[in-house]
Amino acid sequence: MALMTFKGGVHPYDGKDLSKDKPIRELLPKGELVYPLSQHIGAPASPIVAVGDTVLRGQKIAEAGGFVSAPVYASVSGTVKKIEKRRVTVGDMVNSIVIESDGEMKEVEYQETKDVASLSDKEIIEKIKEAGIVGMGGAGFPTHVKLSPKEPDKIEYIIANCAECEPYLTSDYRRMVEQPEKLVAGMKIVLQLFPKAKGVFGIEDNKPDCIAKLKELTQNESRMEVAALQTKYPQGGERQLIYAVTKRSINSKKLPADAGCIVDNVETLVAIYNAVALGQPLMNRIFTVTGNAIAEPQNFYICIGTNYRELLDAAGGFRGECKKMIAGGPMMGFAMFDLDVPTTKTTSSLLCFTQDEVEAYETTACINCGRCVDACPEFLIPSRLADYCEHGQSDVFEKWHGLECVECGSCSFVCPAKRPLAQSVKTMKKQVLAAKRKK
Repeated sequence: MALMTFKGGVHPYDGKDLSKDKPIRELLPKGELVYPLSQHIGAPASPIVAVGDTVLRGQKIAEAGGFVSAPVYASVSGTVKKIEKRRVTVGDMVNSIVIESDGEMKEVEYQETKDVASLSDKEIIEKIKEAGIVGMGGAGFPTHVKLSPKEPDKIEYIIANCAECEPYLTSDYRRMVEQPEKLVAGMKIVLQLFPKAKGVFGIEDNKPDCIAKLKELTQNESRMEVAALQTKYPQGGERQLIYAVTKRSINSKKLPADAGCIVDNVETLVAIYNAVALGQPLMNRIFTVTGNAIAEPQNFYICIGTNYRELLDAAGGFRGECKKMIAGGPMMGFAMFDLDVPTTKTTSSLLCFTQDEVEAYETTACINCGRCVDACPEFLIPSRLADYCEHGQSDVFEKWHGLECVECGSCSFVCPAKRPLAQSVKTMKKQVLAAKRKK
């Protein structure tokens, strides 16, 4: 059977060999942990602790600030030292709760559910909401909102995004290799909410061991199947994944639910299992530290709130001089200038490199080769959109469907003139959307 895919995309060097064979290693944090109150799309969480309070691991320290919001939990036991603005990976200063760990990891008592099948839909959604679960692939949309579509009977596919198409990242891969049972259990819980839906695990074919494991675990599950995807970036993009699996298309004005789909990341589905079956809130995630500047690339099981520098040290520090640091993947991640920032629910990796290839690029004029058009998964003309950006022509930019850009960076990657096409389009998108909000 042909591998499922979409039109466009690129094939960058994947760099996964550096860390894919490194088993998950639990890392217990030391000293201070920082919990930003904005770790999700929507309203920031509101603190419910005060400076000087003693907290336990698994204790709620901030409650949701609205329906589209999510609570925050302490991932260690200790004392609340400060509630103040702290810098996060994107450079913003965000209100945060600072906890000094006591090193004892004393926990609250969790209430397990022995018979998950007996829970009502409302009870499942409430457990997911109360656990503070958000999309852990990077978007950070509150999961209880995603699992509450207006017309649940029209949901036909629950798609597990197991593609992990970004180069270098291996956290989802290690989770699938070492704990696939939790992923399948999470899918089963979500399928309980949508009795007419089929669960599909979409995995790129560069992970044959994961495909085999999940096929074995789901062979007796009539409502689950494993879909082998062509290895190509951005195969794990929400729109691209939906099209690859279902051949249904959505645009920026539609939600996946409009195409009868719900898409969840590997870590999100595992977090759903932990919350509904084990009663545990979202406190931990798998995190990859890798790149050719890292002495010992690793996959860590971390407490959310752990400092990036602590993770670097646990991976042996730098091997030689580091010229580039990135939070997330090299295609859609954020360049970092400082490692004194906390991990959050949506951060999956730290990449460090001995060379900054982008800085070395010399931009030249467009040669009208059309490579950016071939690579664009949204059928756009990135070179033309970038021209409109450079000239501040927001009306023409919108007319030529600039808002449909998914900011994957494929156009910049293939451009022989080394034009920062994706960056230009992304900037103009922000300006256009900001102007719309003002109106």
